[in-house]
Amino acid sequence: MKITREEVRRVALLARLQLSAEEEISLTEQLDKILEYMEKLQQLDTEKVEPLAHAVDVVNAFREDRAVNKPQAEKLLANAPAREKTFLKVPKIIE
Repeated sequence: MKITREEVRRVALLARLQLSAEEEISLTEQLDKILEYMEKLQQLDTEKVEPLAHAVDVVNAFREDRAVNKPQAEKLLANAPAREKTFLKVPKIIE
């Protein structure tokens, strides 16, 4: 299957792309190579090949979502200049 320069122009027009003459020639050659490769791939016998979602086995890399770092009020307030029970005590700023 060959693609023509006219087809490249038509696709460029539909995509609202403005191509120079050199770009049209270059894209025509590149698309020809892609189509040749696709034809080559279609010749392969894949009847006995199982369909895959991924080329490699993918395992969920995320850890289980659970709380492991519970706040410890005594440790958090150990260096506080002033405290009241389990709260940090600050000077009053609103009169």
